[in-house]
Amino acid sequence: MSRYKTLEHWLSDSLGSSAFNIEPASEDASFRTYYRLFFKNQTFIIMDAPPEHENCKSFIKITKKLHACHLNAPIIHNVNLEKGFLLLSDFGNDLYLNALNNASVYELYSDAINALITMQLSSNIGGLDEYDTSLLKIEMELFTEWLIQKYLNIELTDNHVSMFNTLFNLLIKNALEQPKVFVHRDFHSRNLMITKDNNPGIIDYQDAVYGPITYDLVSVLKDCYIKWPHNEISKWVDFYLNRLHEEKSEHKINRNEFIRWFDLMGVQRHLKACGIFARLSNRDGKHNFVKDIPRTLSYILDLREIYSELKPACIIIEELILPRLEERNRC
Repeated sequence: MSRYKTLEHWLSDSLGSSAFNIEPASEDASFRTYYRLFFKNQTFIIMDAPPEHENCKSFIKITKKLHACHLNAPIIHNVNLEKGFLLLSDFGNDLYLNALNNASVYELYSDAINALITMQLSSNIGGLDEYDTSLLKIEMELFTEWLIQKYLNIELTDNHVSMFNTLFNLLIKNALEQPKVFVHRDFHSRNLMITKDNNPGIIDYQDAVYGPITYDLVSVLKDCYIKWPHNEISKWVDFYLNRLHEEKSEHKINRNEFIRWFDLMGVQRHLKACGIFARLSNRDGKHNFVKDIPRTLSYILDLREIYSELKPACIIIEELILPRLEERNRC
């Protein structure tokens, strides 16, 4: 029996009826598939998460943590852990990404940052994996393996490998010296939904960890899918720091130190994201994300005059990676 038929049978049993309709809901940067269920004048979201690839138990655990601090995560109506099916409440189609503009950004980012502060300061971190040296390094190695070698067919020299190892060590050190908090790990405009009450709706948090305080902030402000001017990003960083102070956080933050943490954390995340985008194309046949690689790399290039440690990587990105990427994407 096909997986889709198995899903239909599970829904029929769960709902006590086969009088429903299903439509594709969204494409995801993982093995998960999402459908929208129409049943009795209501809509729901079905998460199809094959258990050999995805961890539904983690999604359920993190959902409970977010609900406990009154954040707007989906309600889980029904679960089949053996098959990897979840029936969830539906936040609709209003992604932050589609609504962000100069007129809406203040309200939407204010809500997002307020939710982030709550998540960082109030979420139960018990049972979360640590964002440790091993995980940080594995993520950055996606860049060299999947983007440089497999997608662009660039053979790295010994000098290139040495340069990337030095860079990775710098970025790992930067991440590990920061205060640790609950980290959503994909807190950005494709995973924040506009909701009438308790905005935003937060999704795709099953990979949450305990790690660097700047990670989620850089995810949303230096977003791989939409880019804002540097001075606007600086204003939102200050908004975040002011809110952190207002909440009397135990974390004592020096702004200049925080900015360095934030910028270099962004480099780690953007290397990881580019590797994932390339892997989605090469391995999974999901080619839509490749167009976001130049924007994502541009955040690293923006820092070349601020952090001398990044100049060798910026030279490789400018002189080798971006030209080969443009050439590959023309084919």
